[in-house]
Amino acid sequence: MAVLRVHRFKALGGPCTLYAYAGDDAALRAGEAEARRIEAKYSRYRDDSIVSRINAAAGMAAVEVDEETAALLDYAATAHAQSGGLFDITSGVLRRVWNFKTERVPTQAEIDALLPLIGWDQVEWQRPHIRLPRAGMQIDFGGFGKEYAADRIAALLRAAGVRHGLVDLAGDICVLGPHQDGSAWQVGVRHPRAAGAIATVPLRHGAIASSGDYERGFVHDGRRYSHILDPRSGWPVQGLAAVSVLADQCLIAGTAATCAMLLGDEQGPAWLAALGLPHLVVDAQMRVRGSVQSAP
Repeated sequence: MAVLRVHRFKALGGPCTLYAYAGDDAALRAGEAEARRIEAKYSRYRDDSIVSRINAAAGMAAVEVDEETAALLDYAATAHAQSGGLFDITSGVLRRVWNFKTERVPTQAEIDALLPLIGWDQVEWQRPHIRLPRAGMQIDFGGFGKEYAADRIAALLRAAGVRHGLVDLAGDICVLGPHQDGSAWQVGVRHPRAAGAIATVPLRHGAIASSGDYERGFVHDGRRYSHILDPRSGWPVQGLAAVSVLADQCLIAGTAATCAMLLGDEQGPAWLAALGLPHLVVDAQMRVRGSVQSAP
């Protein structure tokens, strides 16, 4: 039997761990290389990324993109349509006034000044050309880039013959198959207000991704401000503390979790149930509910 190999590195803004029952580390090193390739290609922090090139051309000419980027833009367009405009990769401009490091709450006037720059329906997207019509507009793949990378790395490991393993990119997880003895991986769901897990989900295949108000959020005058911003209002989501979704692909799971957070406690869980996506939600009172069997 092959030994369980564990490969850790930092990329895509967080800690990454690849687990595989494999004969050598070559596949795991290839997985890390793929994470770094995707980060270099799509990071908004790199001037040479395709995202930065598209953003730099806002208000000017269209930019031609390659097939991989076109597929991701098609996905963003579909997610925007199917979420009623909630999943919008143009909403990253709100970071200009929301600084979660300094924990500053912007004024309504500052937010209102940016709202005209938000809206995927304004984007001129005709394969393989994309144009942002207004100067100052931006696109940002941060809402699904890490999940896409998890799926890609899992595909590379499968192609290398790995049948039992797990990809964990800072909590966005793809399971290639159970442990070699057939037992499930025990995936912890992070507690939004305390160290450790609030629930544990056994997984033998598929993916799980989570979204919550605990990442890069802050409390000001007794109110919690999440980094998940509603593209319609420009303000952080309210209602749910965290959502975890299971799906065949991490990309689907992550998008659905974010949309459920944006829909809130009244609509989010029902929306996930209607889509047939297994899920766990944590409400503002730290109550856990959903359609996934879990252990506290």
